[in-house]
Amino acid sequence: MRPRQFDRTLALWRYEFPCNELVLSLKYHARLALAGFFARKLASRSLPRVDLIVPMPLHPGRLAKRGFNQALEIARELSGYAGARIESRGARRIKDTAQQTDLPYDMRAKNVRGAFACSLNLSGRTVAVVDDVMTTGATLDEFARTLKLAGAVRVENWVVARTMLD
Repeated sequence: MRPRQFDRTLALWRYEFPCNELVLSLKYHARLALAGFFARKLASRSLPRVDLIVPMPLHPGRLAKRGFNQALEIARELSGYAGARIESRGARRIKDTAQQTDLPYDMRAKNVRGAFACSLNLSGRTVAVVDDVMTTGATLDEFARTLKLAGAVRVENWVVARTMLD
């Protein structure tokens, strides 16, 4: 297994009850007020200084179906607390991948390989990627790889919840 492309992960909670129900309410039931709640809780941690916040992008098809990007909603609220600008257009999901939750863990990295593109010049910048849940880290790892190819020197993950694997 190759080394991770991201440098650090800050997760608020374990992805278990009741946190998982809150995340699912935001993601699948458009309870958008939860984005502000999650952002405030993340901001209550000692967030490291970053140059830019980039929400995990959704593929345009999934975005059209859902109507919003939960990571972008959290990032919008979080940027004010973190004192960092959001960039939500220059990094895109270009591959409509299968839902990671539908795949066995050992297939997830392959599923997201080549899924992202970045037209930003991130030379010398530290980037925080905001997302709702980290499970195996495969998606965050592939996105960090893409951001580092665009010049980022450090990529941190700021997530609401993380699945703890046995």
